[in-house]
Amino acid sequence: MTSVIESVKAAQIYDSRGMPTIRVSITLSDGAVASASIPSGASTGENEAVELRDGDPKNHNGKSVLKAVANVNDIIAPAVTGMEPWRQAEIDQLMIALDGTANKANLGANAILGVSEAVAVAAAKSLGLPLYAYLGGVGSVRLPVPMINILNGGKHADSSLDFQEFMIMPVGAPTFTEAMRYATDTFQALKGLLKAKGYATSVGDEGGFAPQLKSNDEACELIVEAIAKAGYQPGKDIGIALDPAASSFYEDGQYKLSRSGQGNKTSAEMTEFYAQWIDKYPIVSLEDGLAENDWDGFREQTARLGGKTQIVGDDILVTNPRFIRRGIAEKTCNAALIKLNQIGTVSETVEAIHLCRQAGWGFVISHRSGETEDTFMADFAVAMGGGQIKTGSVCRSERIAKYNRLLEIERQLGKAAIFGA
Repeated sequence: MTSVIESVKAAQIYDSRGMPTIRVSITLSDGAVASASIPSGASTGENEAVELRDGDPKNHNGKSVLKAVANVNDIIAPAVTGMEPWRQAEIDQLMIALDGTANKANLGANAILGVSEAVAVAAAKSLGLPLYAYLGGVGSVRLPVPMINILNGGKHADSSLDFQEFMIMPVGAPTFTEAMRYATDTFQALKGLLKAKGYATSVGDEGGFAPQLKSNDEACELIVEAIAKAGYQPGKDIGIALDPAASSFYEDGQYKLSRSGQGNKTSAEMTEFYAQWIDKYPIVSLEDGLAENDWDGFREQTARLGGKTQIVGDDILVTNPRFIRRGIAEKTCNAALIKLNQIGTVSETVEAIHLCRQAGWGFVISHRSGETEDTFMADFAVAMGGGQIKTGSVCRSERIAKYNRLLEIERQLGKAAIFGA
């Protein structure tokens, strides 16, 4: 007998910042039960799908998601009940039509994505398949290289760093398991260095350290020192990945590096700044080095630096096939950050990834700064086979949950497992 969706229920829960978010649970007629919990970003692109919040100042300062919960329970649930869960694209399109807006503003991308992800998890359980195998097929054997946040700045921490994320990528590790060892060794080495220099070792939203450093340059210098102290070779074993999140310090046509006191810069001067860093430090990936509407600057940056490092678009592309098509046509980047909740359904996210593949672009499956213990994105990264994942530091359990799931997948795959981008 064909299994169908029997019930869909949503509830308000909390993310890693103690902010309300949504969890959706689905029960199938064959007894399979699945759930999905949706994250929330602090640094968001203006063209992202709408995360619906209630706006009631008396309830979580306007941040409650009871409207989104009600939209699932009262509008989406009756519409999808009785449908077969493996009709993912059909269910996603139905929800998009129910919403009726270009950016999911009526029902909320958080409500729609909660159902979309839970449907996929339920279908996998019904068929007795791991989620990565259900979503990606028998060829889903590639474990991603992690981008591991070890120093926080910008909107993610109260620190002296203008740039939001300084990450390490264990590009020389032979397996995902070894990549995690490289990363945790370096993380602990950096903690020791910070303590020795009298810096605080408290962490930001994504688990990276958030000290009051003297400059953005000092962050890179400390990371290189920590890699070496841990016994690894900078650039060969471990590279540096940057996410300046430049929209956060772009104002009145200038990039204002006010936290670090490094002055105001034009788009061209920022690209020159990064060029000097790439020559000086083992930088293998640069994400959102310019503001989200600086299309000309991105194109010039990619033309100049794209042969040396990965140029990743996040806020400028927002996992939206429309913007990715433009980015491909204009040679804006050579890689895209992929966030499920930026676009709001599993099938639209897959479409965005297919566009990247067709263009020969890289892509990075990414978390959000406000996360939950949900591990959907870990399976999704393996299913899509892009070989890169960004899911925070090697502390804070909501980040570690994703890494531990990837370790589990690598063990399940055994000798079939492949590691690397």
